[in-house]
Amino acid sequence: MPQRLEELHHIGIAVKDLEDAKRVYCEILGLELTSEITLPERGVKAAFLETGNTKIELLEGIGEESPVTRFVDRHGPGIQHICFEVEDIVRVLRELADSGVRLIDQEPRPGAEGKLVAFLHPKSTTGVLIELQEK
Repeated sequence: MPQRLEELHHIGIAVKDLEDAKRVYCEILGLELTSEITLPERGVKAAFLETGNTKIELLEGIGEESPVTRFVDRHGPGIQHICFEVEDIVRVLRELADSGVRLIDQEPRPGAEGKLVAFLHPKSTTGVLIELQEK
C-alpha cells in the first residue's frame, strides 16, 4: 500500500476563549505565536503556535453554528483534529474514497494558511477527525 500521509503538520485544539488559550500556551508554556487569522465564513478564529517539530492550532468558534463551537459544547475544550501533509491532495482523496473512507470534503478547499485542505470523517478514522493539507 502506498504511503499517503506524510509529516504531521499540526494538532487542532478547540478552545472556549482564544485569548485565554494563547496566554496559557504562549506565556505559561512558552510556545511562539506565529500567526492568527479570523475566518468568519467558516465560523472560526485560529492562532498558530510553533513547537519546533509541529504546530498547534488553537481554534475558537464564532457563533453557535460553528463546528468548533458545537465541538466545545459537546465535548468540552480539547484536541479537535490532527492534520497531516500530503503531496497531492486530490489524488489522496480519490484513493481514500475508493478505499471506502468517508470524506467530509469531497474536494479540497483553501485552509487557514492558504493551502488546500480536506477533512476525513471520524467514523472512518477510528473516531479521530483528520485534516489533510497539501504541501
